[in-house]
Amino acid sequence: MIRHRDIWRALDTLAERSGLSTSGLARKAGLDATAFNRSKRLTGDGTPRWPSTESLAKVLNATGVSMAEFVALMGEGNAQALGQRIPVIGYAQAGESGYFDDAGMPVGTGWDEVLFPAIGDPNAYALEITGDSMAPAYRDGTVIVVAPNQDIRRHDRVVAKTVEGEVMAKELNRRSARRVELVSINRDHDDRVLAPEELAWMARIVWASQ
Repeated sequence: MIRHRDIWRALDTLAERSGLSTSGLARKAGLDATAFNRSKRLTGDGTPRWPSTESLAKVLNATGVSMAEFVALMGEGNAQALGQRIPVIGYAQAGESGYFDDAGMPVGTGWDEVLFPAIGDPNAYALEITGDSMAPAYRDGTVIVVAPNQDIRRHDRVVAKTVEGEVMAKELNRRSARRVELVSINRDHDDRVLAPEELAWMARIVWASQ
């Protein structure tokens, strides 16, 4: 279980190791200078307030710290207790046969792995984006974490694979019994409308490295 105090301790430690105050760390990441202030860590009624995954991604990118290193900063033993090793699959590989089963779960061994905070999906995997077809949201080299067991809601960003082997990262606009409407993240590329039977699988994107 990821604890509120451990996340904030890791951010405080990262700021200190970077020779920065928490305000300086926030500014370095392109965030509001008060984003990590202690007064912002609880709501007015005392409910814990968590940093967003987007904020964490910006901090890690700005400091050059990996997710595994950040997890380790949460406290002794947390890297093993809280971490989940997930396979990293090349974007081109995702379109090939043999890397996923019929439900969109990764199969096989021998991939590189990254340590990521446990997200409750044992079948989660990472895709490394190649090219700029999904810029500006996902540029060349961006690693996205995909959770195939999580429910997908309207306007979630997803990775979808067609039965013909095409893999795409889009935003789910609408899904019905007759059609699936996918909006392109890069507006230079066309939106897609597919019949459900044209999709091999679709899975939710839960994190991106930049």
